[in-house]
Amino acid sequence: MDTDLEALYRQYSADVYRFAVYLCGDRTLAEDIAAETFVRAWTSASVLELSTVKGYLFAIARNLYLKSLQQRQRHVPYDPDAIGHDIAAEIDIEGHSLQKESLQRVLRGLQQLSETDRSALLLRSLEDMPYEEISRVLGLPVTSIKVKVHRARQKLAQLR
Repeated sequence: MDTDLEALYRQYSADVYRFAVYLCGDRTLAEDIAAETFVRAWTSASVLELSTVKGYLFAIARNLYLKSLQQRQRHVPYDPDAIGHDIAAEIDIEGHSLQKESLQRVLRGLQQLSETDRSALLLRSLEDMPYEEISRVLGLPVTSIKVKVHRARQKLAQLR
């Protein structure tokens, strides 16, 4: 069974980490959230269904993020230069200042969205998750998810 857990980690760890980075805007916290997500999944008493594993992992990551917000009395200020540089380097746009500035605007815009809107948008746009699964992850009706994604896209489009 350890092999299955290792395969699960190899398959989804980058996705969970990326979701956590965009969700919280803090690479260190995202690393902690990603690691804890897999610990929680592995120690969970419930049986994982392969068709919902990714959504299940994202739900755990989101809940861990929300818990971290509750534990911190004040929100750590978003540093677009730090995260923008790191993400820009990861997607190989270093040296393209216009693209880098655009990415930083989007990252700042993401942080201005409510957590639920940001989660819905990231799950749909970044992970290409179906609305029905996003609905299960966030615990909201499908129609609400569609509206949240649409409005979040509109807000981010205004930043261009």
